[in-house]
Amino acid sequence: MEAYFDNSATTQCYDEVRKIVDQTMTVDYGNPSAMHQKGVQAEKYIRESRTVLSRLMKVQEKEIYFTSGGTESNNWALLGAAFGNRRQGCHIITTAIEHSAVSAPLAFLEEQGFEITKLGVDTSGRISLKELEDAMTNQTILVSVMFVNNEIGSVQDIKAIGELIKRKNPNTCFHVDATQAFGKYRIYPKRLKVDMLSASAHKFHGPKGAGFLYIGDNVRIHPLIMGGGQQSGMRSGTENVPGVAGMGKAADLIYRNLEENRDHLYELKNHLTAGLKRLPDVVIHGMNAEDGAPHIVNASFVGVPSEVLLHALEEHQVYVSAGSACSSHRKSGSATLLAIGCSDVERESAIRFSFSEFNTIEEVDYALRTLAELLPVLRRYTRH
Repeated sequence: MEAYFDNSATTQCYDEVRKIVDQTMTVDYGNPSAMHQKGVQAEKYIRESRTVLSRLMKVQEKEIYFTSGGTESNNWALLGAAFGNRRQGCHIITTAIEHSAVSAPLAFLEEQGFEITKLGVDTSGRISLKELEDAMTNQTILVSVMFVNNEIGSVQDIKAIGELIKRKNPNTCFHVDATQAFGKYRIYPKRLKVDMLSASAHKFHGPKGAGFLYIGDNVRIHPLIMGGGQQSGMRSGTENVPGVAGMGKAADLIYRNLEENRDHLYELKNHLTAGLKRLPDVVIHGMNAEDGAPHIVNASFVGVPSEVLLHALEEHQVYVSAGSACSSHRKSGSATLLAIGCSDVERESAIRFSFSEFNTIEEVDYALRTLAELLPVLRRYTRH
């Protein structure tokens, strides 16, 4: 049996997505900027995807911009808004558990003279609204908080955060990295007081290399990519028609059965969590199973290094992650696990399981049986 539990890294494309990607690469392959019929047909796919996303989030079509994925969307939101609002102030607030696609551009901005405040989190991975309020000043031009943490699945109260920000300083721009939240929750940026929101197609059964950035109509932001003037001059470059078309189709499909799919994910999560609690020396991190994101479980298997367990499971066709896929090659431990107070031993032995609607209870049971067999052996051989 194969059990793929690394869906926070990437998901299997829907079959309908594969078909539309193939169609736009082999039949409707025109440049969407071309004036002939092939170009018009290609541009139609772009327009239809923009319509789908704007409808799902209840925003204007002109507020949706297509990118190469979550990393570009986050970089554009942060760098573009920071430089676009520099005359109003140079203070930016974020959290200690952001993805590197947020923390890295903010580190760059700090080098450029911006002041960056990182809010700590509690043991469940949530920020304090009081600390956020105290950190804000009249120089705060931008706040960036992720919706769902990609490692431990903690969920921030985005509505309360947005309301606080706008109450304290209506001119402060609020950015949300929703890469792990889009397709799991119904997200309406305007109701949440969110000015910019990032997402990536391959996290919700779309193709890799495609994402979007929602930018509220009143946001002052500079473009990062300039040239041909596509997307109203805000993000130049020939649009990735296969990626955008596939993303629109994936978004439409995943939201048709959102609640049913989410219930299934919670069932898988609760079943795995209950099974892990029966195993010795296992520590589960983050929020309670019912409060956190439906698709992520992070646990430490004390006494077994993460990579050792990952590859042992791989030999049995159980696929998991030893942290964020985007930074798993790094030698430093997880900043998220450090921020929530995990010990070095726990950080060194942490594994992330992440589900999709394609997973089954039978796969979870197979993974639990495999863990029960492997752990005593691995602990015996890795004992100092």
